[in-house]
Formats: sequence, C-alpha cells, structure tokens
Amino acid sequence: MRVCEEPSGLKRADIVVVPGYANPETKPADAYLDALRDAADRGARIAAICTGTFALAAADLLDGRDATTHWRYLEPLRALHPRVNVLENRLFVEDGNLLTSAGGGAGIDACLHLILGDFGVAAAHEAGKEVVASPVRGGAEPQYVDVLSPVRADLSEVRSWAMAHLGEAITVDQLAGRCNLGRRTFIRHFERETGYSPMRWVTMQRVLSARRLLETSDWPVDRIAAATGFGTGSNFRAIFRREVGTTPTAYRRSHPSTPNEVPVR
Repeated sequence: MRVCEEPSGLKRADIVVVPGYANPETKPADAYLDALRDAADRGARIAAICTGTFALAAADLLDGRDATTHWRYLEPLRALHPRVNVLENRLFVEDGNLLTSAGGGAGIDACLHLILGDFGVAAAHEAGKEVVASPVRGGAEPQYVDVLSPVRADLSEVRSWAMAHLGEAITVDQLAGRCNLGRRTFIRHFERETGYSPMRWVTMQRVLSARRLLETSDWPVDRIAAATGFGTGSNFRAIFRREVGTTPTAYRRSHPSTPNEVPVR
C-alpha cells in the first residue's frame, strides 16, 4: 500500500484510518506521529488496521487504554509498549475515539462497525454486501479458535434458523436440540465459533433487527418489539437503551429514512 508523503490530510479528517505496515517495530516518522496526536486531540476518530496499532502506540495514544492487533504481533506490541492494555483474540477493540483491529479481515469488520454507528444497520449491510462481508460481527469475536471443533459443531445452520425465528421464543435447549448436542457441549461450541454465549448472540441479533426496522419502517415500537422477540414495548425499550445507549424513538429520529415494510431477517 502506498502512503502519501505528507500527512497534511489528517488536519481535516473526521476519521483517520492507519493501515498495517511491514515492520511495525520500526518507529514511524515524527511527522506522522505528530499528525496522529493532533487528530486525536481535536477529537477525530482513529482506526488502526492490523499492525497500524503500533503507530498509535508509538504516538503514545494508547497508554493506559485497551487495544488489539494481529495475533502474531501481540507479544511484540506488549514488549515495545508496556503501558498499552493489549487484549488477545479480539477482532477489534474500541476505546473512546480509538479503534484497533486484528488482520485485514478484522479491519473490514472495524470499518463496518464505524458505518453501523454513524449511519445505521441498513447502511452497514449495504457496505458489507459490497465487500462480501457480514456487518454484524462484534469486536469480541475471536480471531481464531484454539481447539479444533468436530464437524458437527459447525453451528451455522442453527444460527440461520435463529435469525429466521427471532420473533419467537428461543431457548438454549431448543437451539442445542436442533443440532443434536447436549446443552453444555452446545454452549461450549457456540462460544468457540462466535465469541458469545447463545442467548447473548440472540439478543444482539434482535437488537440489530430492531435497529433496521426503526431505520427503514414506520412500524410502532410495540410492533417492532413483538416482531424481534422482545415481547412488550417496555421490555424492548429497556434492552434497547442498555445495548444501544438511547431510546428506540431517539434512535429512529437520528436515522430518518423513507418508511418501508421491511421483514425481519
């Protein structure tokens, strides 16, 4: 990847993306580190892809903050920058205005995460389609699995079933039964594959579906609550505020669009 010789563009950028580079243990030029510090000071968001995390650390922006990088470079990052709280086996980590990610694929996840936050679920799905990537992978999902899972532990089919039945009652025992696994075995394999417990994952999918409906339909809150499996409007409002940080009504107001009858998927 070719990088511009002068970092002057950073003075105007609202979001700065720092790509990975071949020799992360080599300190970048002072001009680039100063530009990163200036961008952070004025409130710009900075996303580091893979070894780009080393540049943020070299600029002292990650001192005392959480960060991650590609699994091959976790120990070098710790050795070079001991004041950084390096988190293992994460796709990406967001700490304030700084976003650090693992390899190239995780960099796509991190960028889709930014789109999701700024423009909503519908925009993130469209961007994900362009790069043939899922826009719903969370930062806590693992970069890799330490233990090889048997073939029958591929739970993509049960996840697809859950997505198609979000409006219905879903239990762990029900999901485990659909793939002929005991409850404990199912939970263990599910967490290996997704990085989340089964019901935590279901809740996240319900919230994403609700966000999409708030963005793209004129359905009342109670109807969205029923369609996405939250039951009552009051239960939906409480969980939505906890997960998204705002109310459904405020979220809809901040993501205006032409209403459409959009089915839950």
